[in-house]
Amino acid sequence: MNQTNRNRASSVSDEMCALYESYGFTQYNMSKFEAYDLYVRNKDFLISDSVITFTDTDGKLLALKPDVTLSIVKSGKDVPDAVQRVYYRENVYRISKGSHSFREMPQTGLECIGDLDTFCLFDVIRLSCLSLALLSPDYVLDLSNLTPVSALFTRLDLQKPLRDAMLKCIGEKNLHELRALANGAGLDETAVKQLETLVTSAGRARDVLPGLKAVFTDEESVNAFAQFETILRLLEGAGLGDKIRLDFSVVSDMKYYNGFVFKGFVRGVPHSVLSGGQYDPLMRRMGRTSGAIGFAVYFDELERYLSEESPYDVDTVLLYDAQTPPETLEQALQSLRQTGVSVTAQRAAQTTLRCRRLLKLENGEVKTVYEHA
Repeated sequence: MNQTNRNRASSVSDEMCALYESYGFTQYNMSKFEAYDLYVRNKDFLISDSVITFTDTDGKLLALKPDVTLSIVKSGKDVPDAVQRVYYRENVYRISKGSHSFREMPQTGLECIGDLDTFCLFDVIRLSCLSLALLSPDYVLDLSNLTPVSALFTRLDLQKPLRDAMLKCIGEKNLHELRALANGAGLDETAVKQLETLVTSAGRARDVLPGLKAVFTDEESVNAFAQFETILRLLEGAGLGDKIRLDFSVVSDMKYYNGFVFKGFVRGVPHSVLSGGQYDPLMRRMGRTSGAIGFAVYFDELERYLSEESPYDVDTVLLYDAQTPPETLEQALQSLRQTGVSVTAQRAAQTTLRCRRLLKLENGEVKTVYEHA
């Protein structure tokens, strides 16, 4: 990411951090380094299992952090009836999808850990939407829930290799292969139909949710469906209903994730720029008893979006001549900047800047030469 894009990313990250603080989250800071074994034990949780390592002076193997969530979980403690709300703004080190080489990548996100209730889950999902809105008004959050498929897999007593293969088919919306796997495993037609319903369920909540009720059949799933309805109703009340798309092909490794999982997209970027969900199973693997939900915004995925070239070098150019008093020029510039636009002063014969609006200072008066919409 070049310096201009880094500046834009930093500005958006500033806004996100201010947003999180306004919702009662406090900043978490961490070292660039972490014990390598933390990532070895949880490599499936990482976006990439490739990690930069080095040996410390005491012989301990350390790693440049490829992830923040694992460090937050490792450093925290379970406190009954308490909820830890933290946000972070860190650089992580991992292989870029674009360059296929290691890069330092800015990442901003938050974690909500503790005795979580329905409102906590809603609050994090809402903040994921508000984070995307800071990037672009043209965004969508794909929201899913792993409870019904997890319950179905448990009821059918499916082994991990088959579970993983079926999850892959669900994520790829591959109905043909999913049915082939199900039939090969001897699953009954009702189970196959439930899986197919999940794969094909995508769209606005009001359109999709009624047809999903038949998939949430066991007690745990029925309770999850009621919570799902409540959260969607809260999101609708917050004015975010049009930005939510239910998509049950959004799946994650159930060794680490449960309940709600989601991905955020903005127009112009082919990949998700935000990813999050509940990760209670990860907490259990790391010896924690609390519930947890969080998300991260991956600014490396925004590089092309942020680097889209503006048709203008500056919003406003103010032309002046050699006879213009400096005090008059400065007063005019200050007045223009107070309107919130970028503005520069140029000698009439020297300017080559592309601008949306060209103004001219004559006898102390600002006149419009041209202005584009």
